[in-house]
Amino acid sequence: MASQDWFDKDFYKVLGVSKDISDADLKKTYRKLARTYHPDSNPGDAAAEAKFKEISEAYSVLSDKEQRAEYDQIRAMGSGGARFTAGGQGAGGFEDVFSMFNQGRGGGAGARYQAEDFEDIFSMFNQGGNSFGSGRFGQPTGGFRGYGGPTRGADVTARTTIDFITATKGETISLQGEDGKPFKVKIPAGVADGQKIRLRGRGRPSPDGGETGDIVVAVTVRPHPVFTRDGLNLRVTVPVTFTEATLGATIEVPTLGGDPVKLRVAPGTPSGRVLRVKGRGVETAKGTGDLLAEVQVAVPSHLDDAAREALERYHELEPKENPRADLMSRARG
Repeated sequence: MASQDWFDKDFYKVLGVSKDISDADLKKTYRKLARTYHPDSNPGDAAAEAKFKEISEAYSVLSDKEQRAEYDQIRAMGSGGARFTAGGQGAGGFEDVFSMFNQGRGGGAGARYQAEDFEDIFSMFNQGGNSFGSGRFGQPTGGFRGYGGPTRGADVTARTTIDFITATKGETISLQGEDGKPFKVKIPAGVADGQKIRLRGRGRPSPDGGETGDIVVAVTVRPHPVFTRDGLNLRVTVPVTFTEATLGATIEVPTLGGDPVKLRVAPGTPSGRVLRVKGRGVETAKGTGDLLAEVQVAVPSHLDDAAREALERYHELEPKENPRADLMSRARG
C-alpha cells in the first residue's frame, strides 16, 4: 500500500466499527460483511468485489494487534496534518513528520535529524520488507485473490471403504478424525466408487480467524459378486440354457436386497440381449434406475450318451445356416 493511503484510509469506518472494538466483535463484523460482498455471492458485480477487497484489506490490518497499533500511530500523525508527498514538496512533508520525533530534544522543523529518528519512522513502513512501502504495510497477504483478510483453514482428507449395498442404499457411518475423535458421515444413496464427500467446516481452523477448512472423505466401494453399477442402473448377467434361449422360458432374476423377479425370455433370444426390469435399480433423490439383466446362453460341459445322441439328431435337422457368414463378409469390407 502506498504511504499516503495509510493516512487517508479509515479502516474503522470501512468496517463500520469503533476504535475500541474487541477482537471478537471485529471478527464477527468482518465475517458478516465478507459473506455479503464475497465475489462468489455476487458474480459479475464489480462494485461488490471492490467492497470485498476494501473490507478484507481493513480487517487484515485491524485483526493483527501489532499492525493495528502501528496503524493507529500513523493515523494519529495524519490527524495532525503530517503527510508524505512526492516531488519537490517532499522535504516539507518529511519535516512535519520528523518534527514529532525531535520535539523535546531542542530541535524544531529545521533541526538536524538524528539517525535513530529515521530508523523510528521508516521501521513502521518497512517491517518484514526491504523497501519503503513494502512488507506488512506494502501488500496484504492471504484472502480472496490476494485481497487480504484471513486465510481459509486447510482441508483434511479421510478415506472409507463401504460395501456395495451401503453405497446404493445410503447410510450414516462413523469415522475417526486425525485428532483421534470420531465423527459421523452421511453416505448418500447412489454414491459411486472413488467419489468424494465434503463435510463443510469440519477441517482445520484458519490460522488468522478465517473460515474453517473441510473434511474430504474419499469413498471406495467393494465390488458385489453379482451386481455392477451403470449410473443409477444395476446390471446382472443371467445364464439360460440353450433350450430356454431357443424355445423361450420364464426365468427368475435376483434383485439387490429384495425378492427375485420373473422375466420372460422370448424364443430365439441370443446371448448378450438385455432384459429390463423397471424401477429395480439404485433409488436416489435424483431418480431411480432399472435392473438390466443380460442373457448369457450356458453351454453344458458334460453330456450323457442319451443327451449327446439327441443333440446329434438335432444337428442333422437344424437349418444349414452359417452364423458367421455376415461376420466374415463385414470383415472383408
